[in-house]
Parts: sequence; structure tokens; C-alpha cells
Amino acid sequence: MRVVTWNLWWRFGPWRERQKAIRSVLRDLRPDVVGLQEVWAAGGENQAQWLADELGLHCAWAPSPSPERWRKRIADHDADTVDIGNAVLSRWPILDQETLLLPAPPDFADGRLALYARLAAPSYDVAFFTTHLNSGPHASAVRCAQVTALAHLVARHRAGTPFPPVVTGDFNAWPDSDEIRLFGGYKTAPIVPGHYLYDAWEYADPSAPAATWTPANPYTARILEPPARIDYIHVGPAGPVGEGHVRHVRRAGHRPVDGVWPSDHAAVAADLADWTDEAGPGPSP
Repeated sequence: MRVVTWNLWWRFGPWRERQKAIRSVLRDLRPDVVGLQEVWAAGGENQAQWLADELGLHCAWAPSPSPERWRKRIADHDADTVDIGNAVLSRWPILDQETLLLPAPPDFADGRLALYARLAAPSYDVAFFTTHLNSGPHASAVRCAQVTALAHLVARHRAGTPFPPVVTGDFNAWPDSDEIRLFGGYKTAPIVPGHYLYDAWEYADPSAPAATWTPANPYTARILEPPARIDYIHVGPAGPVGEGHVRHVRRAGHRPVDGVWPSDHAAVAADLADWTDEAGPGPSP
């Protein structure tokens, strides 16, 4: 099962041209399920639904209840009506979904969400999540509160299937940060007792470039921040015969398409063992 996570940079920059580049990258990846952040909708158009239609996928969409802070940052003539949110694209039908507004104090409250979608994969359901945490460089405490809420959402929906939960998103945090360690629950005490998820990138080639936010991207270079891996695919422990084991993980969308950079973030793509594999890696220790 191929999983992708990607922050699409909303309606910033040359967004019409970027949309075609985004479609091109996703077509080449041929994902089974995608978690998207900073997705736009306006005037009856929805970027996630358009991508789903173009790629032959199902779509779940969760608009932010507070898009006002975002709208002030763009100069579109219809800026006052453009929505922002998260989305899930899936090769399989979406049986259920839930949207969680992530907690934040007033100074940081900009409508960040987590979206849960239960996917009707061929042999069993998949509990899939995508999220977008607060981006303040000094907001680690806010993100810790947000991953706490996210962990409880995962715990509520992970049962009833041998496939481990899959959590994707732009966490806006470095791998060694308090919030990433807290959410994983295997480098410190877990938020929900007994519940933990692995950072899929730990299965990557150690020599592979990892930064998903990097000054190599011209949209990002202007921010003058160091490169960092801030986009994640988290996967629970493998199922009884290895379901969900991370077989391969890499970056994607990290170069221009026909001269256009698709987003200010690189995507992350992971291949997970599924029901089509003849033999998994065996049960988790």
C-alpha cells in the first residue's frame, strides 16, 4: 500500500500552475491513499476533489472553521471566500470520517485540524489520519497539546482491523522535538497507555536526503530557515502477519515539474506491507 503525505501550500505563489505540477507528481507516484494539508476550496471548486477526479480516487474533505487568518495573507480577488483544510484521497471507499479541531490558545488559534477517514481496503479497513499542526517556531508547547488530542483521536478509531493506524501530516516539528517524541510514544511515555506509532522515515536509507522544508526550494529559501524534515508518516506496530510494515520510504515532489515547483514542501511517500504480500516480516516483537 503506497501512502503519501503532502502540504500543498494553499493558494500561495503561482497556484494554478502549481496545481498541474501537483497532479503530475501524484500521477507518477500512483498512491493508494494520500493525506493532504493546506488544500483550498472556493467558488464551488475544491482542489482535493479535482485531484481525486483526475486520479480516480475517493475524497474526504475537512475545511478549517477559521480561515480568516489565512485569507489575509493572499491577494486573490476572491480571497474572502477561499477556504483551507485537510483532505484524504483514497483508492478505496471511505466508510467514515471525523474532523477534530486541534486545541490552541487564542494567539495561536488559526483553525488547524486533524481528519480521520476509515478506508474500505480489500481485506480489512484502514484507519487513516492526516493533520496540520501549528507552525510557530516557538510553539512546541502548543504542538504538544495538539498531538495529545491527535493521539486520543487515533486511539478511538484504531480498533477493529489488523492493519495499524497510519497518521500523516505536516507536524511543523523536527524529528527530535518534544512533540514528535511524545506522539510516537516509543522514545518517551506514550500519551495513551500502550499506544505508539513509528516514524516511517526511520526505515529510510540513512544517506537519503530527508528535508521536506529546504532552501533548495525557491518558495522556502526566502524564509531563511535551515532545512528540516517536518512532514511525517507515522505507522502503528505491524499487524499479525506484518501488515503495515514499512518496506520503503522516500521524498517526492522535491524538484520542479516543467519549470514549476509544486509546493513549498516536499512530499513523503511510503510503501507499507499489505494483504497482497505473500509473506510479511513476521509479527512485531
